Order: sequence, then structure tokens, then C-alpha cells
Amino acid sequence: MNAVALVYPASYNVICEFLGANWYALVASMGLAVLFIIHIIYAVWLTLQNRKARGNNRYAINKIPKGVEWSSQNMLVLGIVVLAFLVVHLIQFWAKMQLVEIRGVEEVLPPSMGTLFIQEAFSCVWTPIIYIIGFVALWFHMNHGFWSMLHTVGWDNNVWIGRIKNIGCWWTSIVVVLFIAQAIVFTVNAHNDFYKKDAALRDQYKEVLGEMVGVPADRFDYDQLPSAEDLKAAESQMQQLKNDPDMAAQYQATPERIEKQMENIAQWRRVLEFVDYLNGTDTCGAACSASDNNVEPAN
Repeated sequence: MNAVALVYPASYNVICEFLGANWYALVASMGLAVLFIIHIIYAVWLTLQNRKARGNNRYAINKIPKGVEWSSQNMLVLGIVVLAFLVVHLIQFWAKMQLVEIRGVEEVLPPSMGTLFIQEAFSCVWTPIIYIIGFVALWFHMNHGFWSMLHTVGWDNNVWIGRIKNIGCWWTSIVVVLFIAQAIVFTVNAHNDFYKKDAALRDQYKEVLGEMVGVPADRFDYDQLPSAEDLKAAESQMQQLKNDPDMAAQYQATPERIEKQMENIAQWRRVLEFVDYLNGTDTCGAACSASDNNVEPAN
């Protein structure tokens, strides 16, 4: 998915929408989470067992023996760094995408538009720094872990141990270098507002915005949207009809129709907030905030 986001950002959003909170994506996420938790528990248990077995003897050696990798001596620390990086990544992406869909919460940014969360995350100065530190730790952790895993289960010998180490080093290096390259490209694009301004992406965003208010994408026009003042006036009218049954009867406005119209207006407000975000403006802000006390959000 990251490679797709690097080359074809619009296709990345298609994948995000395909996965989302669908059952197969949730099963896969839970499966990965369980395996990851087992890995952490097992790693901590092994570390504690090793320290218990060595006792105070571990303090007797001040120099790492020849042939013993630095990463093998610090796998727990490297794992903690990778875990901290993962927590940041989950907060920036999973919590704002799949988790939002699971909760059924409506936010300004649609959870299926992953490129906008790339824009948000990598607009922050500290994001690429944290990611690159996490990737470097991941390189050490995976590089040792790859051959060590095969060594533990006995899938090596004097001939193959060197080959396995080389394969692990090459594979880990390719993966991590590509991850770092992606972080750099995402950062440059985000600071240039690429994910907000790119024509192909803006056409794709039209489909999402159109679905919110029942307008086909080919008829949705960024430059011909109702103003925040128009929506506020419409909300005021609906509120009057809601509070005055006689007036509602005069206009043949049933409670169901009024509620539907209120929901539609609320969706248009979300559209305006989304478009303001893309354009870097705040034309909706004051009017939308003022109307929050009068209109209930759509369910």
C-alpha cells in the first residue's frame, strides 16, 4: 500500500476504501495484532529468562565478544523503539481511518481518503524524524531477527549461516531503504500540499463529497457550493418549522421531511469544511460553529 501511495496516490485511496472496516480487513488486523502481542510477550519472557540464567555474570563482561552482533545484545531496546514508532503510526493512521469507521463517527476527513492522512501526518516536522528513527531500529531488529529465527529452529549449518545472514541483510536493507524513501517523498509532497492540490486526487475527492449529499461526481463543482450563510439560513428555517407545527402544516413539512432536510444541511456543512480544508480557507468556520447548537449531526 505504501508503494502504491508513492506512485499512484489515487489508487492508494481505492485500496483504503476497499479495506476500511470490512470484515476481512478487521480479521487480518486482529490476526496481526495477536501475533504481534505474542511476539512481544515471548521476547520479554526470553530476555528475562536469559538474564535470570546469567545472573550477575552479565556484568562481568565489559566488551562484546567477537562475532556477537550489537543488535543481538539490544533486541529488547530495539523492540521498544519499534513499538513506540508503531504506536505513533497507529495514532496517525489506524485510529483516524479504520477505528473511525468501526465507531461510526463522522469526521471532516473521510476515513477512506488515506492520502489526506498522509498529508496531515507528514506536514508535521517531527513525523519523518520519528519514522526514520523507527526504520533504523527496525533494520537492526529485523536483520538480526531473520537469521536468528532460522538458527533457532535449526534451519542452518556452517555453509548456510553466512548465506542466510546475507539474504537477511539484503532483504531488510531493501525494505527499510524503501520505507525511508517513502517517508521523504511523503514529507516533501505534504509540505507542498500535493495531496490537497493534485487534480486527480481532487476529482477523486468529488466522488466522496458527492456521496455525502447525493450529487453525482460529474455534477459536483468546487466553485458552485452553497455558502455557509445559505446553510445557516436554511437551518434557521427548518428550526422554525420544527418549533411551529402550524407553519410546518402550511408548508406541508412533516417531521420526517424536516429531520431529513436537517440531516442534509449537516452533510453540506461537512462538505464545506472538507473543501475549506482542501483550499486552505475557513469560509465555513464561524457560521458552521454558530449553527452547531441548533442542528443535531446526521446519524
